[in-house]
Amino acid sequence: MSEQITTDTFENVLDKTLRVRHLKRDSGRDKPTLVFLHEGLGCIELWKGFPDLVAKETGLNVMIYERQGYGASSPLDLPRPLNYLEIEAQEYLPQLLQQLGIKRPILIGHSDGATIALIYAALYPVSMVLTAAAHVLVEDLTIAGIEVATQHYHKNKVCQKLEKYHGAKAPDLFWAWADTWLNPAFRNWNASHFLPAINCPVLLVQGKEDEFATLDQIDLIAKEIGSQAKIVVLDNCAHSPHIQAKDKFLDALCAFIKRHRTF
Repeated sequence: MSEQITTDTFENVLDKTLRVRHLKRDSGRDKPTLVFLHEGLGCIELWKGFPDLVAKETGLNVMIYERQGYGASSPLDLPRPLNYLEIEAQEYLPQLLQQLGIKRPILIGHSDGATIALIYAALYPVSMVLTAAAHVLVEDLTIAGIEVATQHYHKNKVCQKLEKYHGAKAPDLFWAWADTWLNPAFRNWNASHFLPAINCPVLLVQGKEDEFATLDQIDLIAKEIGSQAKIVVLDNCAHSPHIQAKDKFLDALCAFIKRHRTF
């Protein structure tokens, strides 16, 4: 397999500057690019090297980026709009992919990133979508999990941990995430109406012990997408399969890509 070259760039996308990492191989030319979309408090480093493993196993090129407010990208605009996930899927991600010349990507999303991937796939051509801990509505368990996270914010030095990855943006990022999901006006947020328009293979992975969602989430998503959706539930895994069940998650992703690849 050809040698992988890793480069970081900064892209001006609409009114923001976004940090982008490219993992490229000669063997990945003229094939779909794997595009990784991080979780609600994530960044490139918090994938913990998982994209490199997927790139190595598949031989495909990878693009990872940090959304506005995360990592080294531009700070958040506050207050954060309640439709922030739709805005990312409908405006920033399409523009970024267009600027980078990435067509029909394979989207790999975690949590918020998974939701963005699903919405994007309903609106634009993609080769396939692979998700971990996707959500399209607010459950009681989601609220309870985020309330616990806010209680631990100072007690468990969460801010200091986030500052390692997001710098001075960490407090704004954490409270924008928490305040959005705990906002009573957000309680009725629901993105399931996008799902029937998805017409590509979709893998839905969730940890059996996910602290932010029940398995009803992926059951609903699969039902709305139809026969092209496949569910994988990982035992002894909570909200972060790429960390808590890395090998099983990697095997599931790569097997799904191999099964459905047309390139």
